[in-house]
Amino acid sequence: MAALLARLCRGARVLRAVRLTLAAAPPPRRLAPTGPPRPLSFSAAELVRSAPGRVQPYLRLMRLHQPAGTWLLYLPCTWSIGLAAEPGCLPDWYTLSLFGAGAVLMRGAGCTINDMWDQDYDKKVARTASRPLAAGDISTFQSFVFLGGQLSLALCVLLCLNYYSIVLGAASLSLVVTYPLMKRITYWPQLVLGLAFNWGALLGWSAIKGSCEWSVCLPLYLAGVMWTLVYDTIYAHQDKRDDVLIGVKSTALQFNEDTKQWLSGFSVAMLLGLCMAGMNCNQTFPYYSAVAAVGAHLAHQIYTLDIDRPEDCWKKFTSNRTVGVLLFVGIMLGNLWKGQDSKKEEEPLENS
Repeated sequence: MAALLARLCRGARVLRAVRLTLAAAPPPRRLAPTGPPRPLSFSAAELVRSAPGRVQPYLRLMRLHQPAGTWLLYLPCTWSIGLAAEPGCLPDWYTLSLFGAGAVLMRGAGCTINDMWDQDYDKKVARTASRPLAAGDISTFQSFVFLGGQLSLALCVLLCLNYYSIVLGAASLSLVVTYPLMKRITYWPQLVLGLAFNWGALLGWSAIKGSCEWSVCLPLYLAGVMWTLVYDTIYAHQDKRDDVLIGVKSTALQFNEDTKQWLSGFSVAMLLGLCMAGMNCNQTFPYYSAVAAVGAHLAHQIYTLDIDRPEDCWKKFTSNRTVGVLLFVGIMLGNLWKGQDSKKEEEPLENS
């Protein structure tokens, strides 16, 4: 009996100890509601953020997270390739793909060169202070090696073209290298950028035809240069206050409050160049409809532009991808329409 009582006492003490332990323990952690799953994003910025940490500075150096500039470099190439297509045919997709790869590489190389020249300036401007070179994420030597890799790959793309196009493409490198210096010596660096960025308007035609038809290529090229003066002047208005402080020049500072008048003049010159190029290669109604749509888009941009709001300048700048795509679609449809006209002309000859 005594033994049984002793066991009961020990059991009671154990239960009391367990109860005290449970009382002192923290309450169980409640899981927060997870909510709906985060949707997958395939934007360029998201892809760069998801890349390995060591790779990200190089991707940002070549502006892969901001593809608007790559589109603006690529689209004049597509115009020229499209205009060079045979009547009734779509543009050559292999050539379009080659030029797409070249645009990514050469835009990346241009941005790398620009940041190497401007890293001291970029540190003083809020919008550019986070760029990899300015922020110290990579060194100048690493950037130089990376630039060599990009140019080597771009050369591989160029060597896929005919000899005329290889020489013509190589001739653009001087513009790519010297453009960043222009903002130090002239208020018209956007003009030099336009000469470089629209080289594809010459190169695309020669890649298809073997040489340039200057009556088509030259007006198309000059139209592209005028287009660059429009969108890059808008872009430059984002930084005009910082540019004044650090001594950098731009058309935004040159035109100042007269910007809209200048942009209107450049837009008219662009439309005239497009019309001349179209007439010299027998373009049809869809092409001129696209040119009219381009004119309407540019007019809306200029009319609604607020040059003192950087966010509006950026929005207008990026919308120019739509301008380029509109024209490319018009060129493709115009070529298909041209093929139908050719068939109608051939039918009476066959019946006679």
